[in-house]
Amino acid sequence: MHDNRFKKQLVRFGLAMGLTIGAALPSIALAELGDPEKEDLKFGFIKLTDMAPLAIAYEKGYFEDEGLYVTLEAQANWKVLLNGVIDGQLDGAHMLAGQPLAATIGFGTKAHIVTPFSMDLNGNGITVSNAVWEEMKPHIPKQADGRPQHPIKADYLKPVVEKYKADGKPFKMGMVFPVSTHNYELRYWLAAGGLHPGYYAPDKGDTTGTIDADVLLSVTPPPQMPATLEAGTIYGYCVGEPWNQQAVFKGIGVPVITDYEIWKDNPEKVFGMTKEFTEKYPNTTVRVVKAMIRAAKWLDEDNNKNRPEAVKILSQPNYVGADYKVIANSMTGTFEYEKGDKRDVPDFNVFFRYNATYPYYSDAVWYLTQMRRWGQIAEQKPDSWYMDTAAKVYRPDIYRKAAEELIAEGTMTPEEFPSFDEESGYRPPQTEFIDEIAFDGTKPNDYLAKFPIGLKGVDKP
Repeated sequence: MHDNRFKKQLVRFGLAMGLTIGAALPSIALAELGDPEKEDLKFGFIKLTDMAPLAIAYEKGYFEDEGLYVTLEAQANWKVLLNGVIDGQLDGAHMLAGQPLAATIGFGTKAHIVTPFSMDLNGNGITVSNAVWEEMKPHIPKQADGRPQHPIKADYLKPVVEKYKADGKPFKMGMVFPVSTHNYELRYWLAAGGLHPGYYAPDKGDTTGTIDADVLLSVTPPPQMPATLEAGTIYGYCVGEPWNQQAVFKGIGVPVITDYEIWKDNPEKVFGMTKEFTEKYPNTTVRVVKAMIRAAKWLDEDNNKNRPEAVKILSQPNYVGADYKVIANSMTGTFEYEKGDKRDVPDFNVFFRYNATYPYYSDAVWYLTQMRRWGQIAEQKPDSWYMDTAAKVYRPDIYRKAAEELIAEGTMTPEEFPSFDEESGYRPPQTEFIDEIAFDGTKPNDYLAKFPIGLKGVDKP
């Protein structure tokens, strides 16, 4: 996007000449941590509102405070983005939480990708076409005011799917990538309502994910979701913002549920880099995380007071490029379901609260359990495998260095972070799922055994 080289020359000139500008620069911090080994960096992202920590770290000068001169570049799709990081065209990227895990275990492209930073919680929704919504409505309980009672479960979609199947019409829905949070959230919601979303069988060469499926899921890039729905190619989709609210604004679909209602405060995107990059440029890596932690805090601080400014930034064509009103609908704490049915969802987008930026091992384990549940991991694995894999990919040790630097500088306080003395890397068992099945990250096989739909034990598709 913008070229920082002129700014960089000014900064260096100021430091060399001992000008007053030097007083405003974190020169002491630079000495403590060590200079960045690589200053010029290129990061990739997909046009979604949850890329916000990257945009804010850039626009607010947090990267430059760390001596980093960053270019942000939108990518065509998640596969192109991942390949860019693997082959070194990108130094890091806004990634689906499943991407570093899948790459490291060799599902799809094989490469050791790590994440030292979790970008956000929540932020996704499931939208259906107007026609499907009209068929669902008779099955949905109503509130006293006549509006649909939330959360809207897939139980109410089930009779619609059964009717389509009886009429010989496959029921098709879109998600953004096979290892995306959206794929797993959509599958979770469908299965909780008694609808089978299908299995993968990579050991048999089947990567469609449609074995035994009641609902056929396929990949559609996020910005193309509304147009694909409008064309009738799919009957619904799961995607991040602003592409659910876009369907409302265009009058072509109805978001029926947010991922906050499927799994309260679920981890969403991560920032991914190759393990090789983090080892070759350790100071640079810590400094990147520092800048993004500051950006995440800015996005959430003082009860989201900065969100209108953030929306203005994100609406620029070089970031998300959707209308201000569309992005603001969810980013400022509301969410519109059926046209005119706008409800308060203050935690729809969380960037810093609830330790959102901390890369918990248990978050990684949850994604791995869903890969196993739907056959992307073909064989049964012991609990130790899940925990070891999580530790290879999620890097709270790097995060901790960044947090300690920010605390030492006085930029942030210890209370803003998890208690590192007590932190195991695992969240306490989580219970707020739509199907009320509790998740304990230290017991992945016990967790898988609880699901009536899905692989468990030695099961194969």
